[in-house]
Amino acid sequence: MKQFLLIITISISSTFLHGQIISRIDGSQISLDSLDEKIEHLMKVANVSGVAVSVLNDNKPVFSKTYGLANVQENIPLQPNKIMYGASLAKMVFAYIVMQLVQEKVIDLDKPLVDYLEKPLPEYIIKGWNRGYKDLKNDFRYKKITARMCLDHTTGFPNWRWFEADKKLKFKFDPGTRYNYSGEGLYLLQFIIEHITGKDYETLSQERVFKPLGMINTSQIWQPRFDANICYGHNSKGEPYELMKWKEASAGGSMSTTLADFTKFYTALINHVGLSKKKFNEMTSVQVRIRSKSQFGPLASVDGPDNEDIELGYGLGVGIFKTPYGKAFFKEGHDDGWGHYSVCFLGKKTAIIVMTNNDNGESIFKELLAYAIGDTFTPWRWENYIPYHIKR
Repeated sequence: MKQFLLIITISISSTFLHGQIISRIDGSQISLDSLDEKIEHLMKVANVSGVAVSVLNDNKPVFSKTYGLANVQENIPLQPNKIMYGASLAKMVFAYIVMQLVQEKVIDLDKPLVDYLEKPLPEYIIKGWNRGYKDLKNDFRYKKITARMCLDHTTGFPNWRWFEADKKLKFKFDPGTRYNYSGEGLYLLQFIIEHITGKDYETLSQERVFKPLGMINTSQIWQPRFDANICYGHNSKGEPYELMKWKEASAGGSMSTTLADFTKFYTALINHVGLSKKKFNEMTSVQVRIRSKSQFGPLASVDGPDNEDIELGYGLGVGIFKTPYGKAFFKEGHDDGWGHYSVCFLGKKTAIIVMTNNDNGESIFKELLAYAIGDTFTPWRWENYIPYHIKR
């Protein structure tokens, strides 16, 4: 793996340099002060508890700051060291690890995953999760699934089986034929990788990402030392949700992290640290076009021309779209009380990370992205990032 020294020596915590500027993708510029004021305004008008933002120019952080409260009821500030639930931002970390293993020829993206097993997939018992694959015993389409299908969300699985009426795992369509966001697909790939390497996913994450990058406040499972710096997710009224302290690692979204730590990871990723440029380019290239009218809900199965202008698609662990300023890749995270988004315009070497701990958080994304980096291309309707001033 490449050296991590450059990344580790970047100071992330509360990077806010008065009088300096941020370059947007269209070449225009804004001051750091004005972005600071914009974020505070958006939080106020949209009633958002806490926001954490990093902006990158020339693939390096130029602005990184937290705002608001980590705990509204106790009036505890959201600081850069507060532990936030990463939600599905974790999937991008998993894809990065998988691509390292592909680079090292530990796993092949297009080899059926069952070829790495000694017995049929439905016969394996997954300890702790009480999930397994017995539901697929009489549906042999599971034999077609590859790592590529897991990473580009074309396995045919639902997002999670517990969203199904009968709580069972089943195919919604044939593997490889359509995009359908699926945590189940990533968890299957996690199981295969753990089987191949003989290591649990938390160990792999620490060895390959968190420790090398100095991400001391990040883990796939909750650490007791995190208790001193908890950030809660809140509903739209500012009431905290119960905090889930993950005891088992899940590639689909168990990661706890901080703005400072996740910015270190993102900086490493876009600078090809740990991945060759070839593998990074494959990760951020379209594997499947997306034509659904929405990512989730009933419209996820209805196609339309809504995002043809940006050629919306999915790569390996990240979404992709095209703009007059070149290609961009993105990854979001969502759960009750949490709304996160990251997007990088590759040719412009400009990116932003936004993390919020409130159900209202996503309502400021459209306006914040446009102001901070000039991103008016993110498919906000498809993502259901309905602006605060538009009645739902």
